[in-house]
Amino acid sequence: MFCPRREERLPSAVLLVWLLALHYCCIRGYWPAFSLESLSDAGVFYRDFHISGFDPISYGVATKWYPTYDVYRHPLLAFFVYPLYLVNHFLLWLTGRNLVQLVFALPLLLCAYYTYIFLYRIMRELIGLRRTDATLLALLHFTLAYVMVSLIVPDHFAPSMCLLVWAIYLSGRYMQAGRRMTVLQTVVLFTITAGITLSNGIKIFIDTLFTNKWRFFSLRFILPAVIVPSALMWGIACWEYQHYTKPKEELRQAAQRKAAKAARQKAFQAFRDTTQLTDTAEIKKTFSKSYQLLQRQEARKRWQSLHRGEAIKGKSKFLRWTDITTPRWPSLVENVCGESVQLHRDNLLGDTQNGRPIIVTYRWWGNYAIEILILMLCVAGVCCGVRSRLLWMVLAGFAFDMALHLGLGFGLNEVYIMSPHWLFVVPLTVAFLVRRLPMRWLLPMRALLVLTALWLLVWNGSLLIGYLCA
Repeated sequence: MFCPRREERLPSAVLLVWLLALHYCCIRGYWPAFSLESLSDAGVFYRDFHISGFDPISYGVATKWYPTYDVYRHPLLAFFVYPLYLVNHFLLWLTGRNLVQLVFALPLLLCAYYTYIFLYRIMRELIGLRRTDATLLALLHFTLAYVMVSLIVPDHFAPSMCLLVWAIYLSGRYMQAGRRMTVLQTVVLFTITAGITLSNGIKIFIDTLFTNKWRFFSLRFILPAVIVPSALMWGIACWEYQHYTKPKEELRQAAQRKAAKAARQKAFQAFRDTTQLTDTAEIKKTFSKSYQLLQRQEARKRWQSLHRGEAIKGKSKFLRWTDITTPRWPSLVENVCGESVQLHRDNLLGDTQNGRPIIVTYRWWGNYAIEILILMLCVAGVCCGVRSRLLWMVLAGFAFDMALHLGLGFGLNEVYIMSPHWLFVVPLTVAFLVRRLPMRWLLPMRALLVLTALWLLVWNGSLLIGYLCA
């Protein structure tokens, strides 16, 4: 399964050369600061790394290991990074340099390589495309903006994308052969994918549901394959929080309370020295009211500067990730269908927590034309593959993502950075359209896809390289 076949070798090699060039541009820009031997607290990564909303947490974990991720969203990610931490420290001892960028480049390249391999095989073996069409659509996937960006940044999106595509390929093969996913296979896939990002585990259950059909709900399967692993994953996340996260949070909160108390005392002293009031009780009462008002205003300004919408009110920690005020339609047009596929020139690769507006529009109408073209091709592909169980499995995973982001508003202020979790829907849906085309329409469709891919490659590639080399 993991051995490249003859027809896959040349296109995948071309893809690797392109990604190596992008990695070179990214590593080159941050190398002087990130490769310092004296790097011990990993703070330089968080201060200097600026590529969209991606976090350099993995660089920090591989330099000074600690479960810094949100353990409820990424329960096992820190442990998956631990081998890279060991490799990085061996290289640090050997060379005297922090080679964390090079250490992470290899797994990212492997993720890109096997994402291509499995996408190609899905379209070649399961959908039934010709070799040329499968190659073209698989390469088209890597010209999409945030697929390209996610493959060079130290975040979890590239591994998630690779594993999700692999799960679709495995499930599709089982559906094609009329076989069922076993309990062990489901548990292994769930552990790996949900360990990286918890929502990925839901997609594994969706894939297994479409593969096993009604047998998925039998107690003999759902108890050991779904309920028990989910409970264990949640238990691991809670243990991590109590053992690693909570002690640091308590220390940070204690420091914040101490600093707040000192700031309040200083402000009170300044107020008392300047006020014309003489009664001590009246001074304290007046100061308390004005200080509380000032604190609320400053908190609102800080929240607005992060471009976060209002969350659903409740005591659950998960509710704080929701967003009920960020506008859905502009987010769908400019971020889900726009920025995910084509970078915006304004606020290029900016971070919403560092000044980038949530909604950025394109300057040129042609970008919207490309957006509409890709959307129309996808819709036509869905219509052509409406009877395919494989297609509905892929769309069910996509619907879950949209319910999460556009419905609940999870990560909606920077939804495009999460698009590698679903952007493979574009080539897979278009593949069903290409398969149904008669021969006389096949050549014009290939020409259209080639032109679209070249446009995206030039547009996104030039903007990305220009940003990295600036």
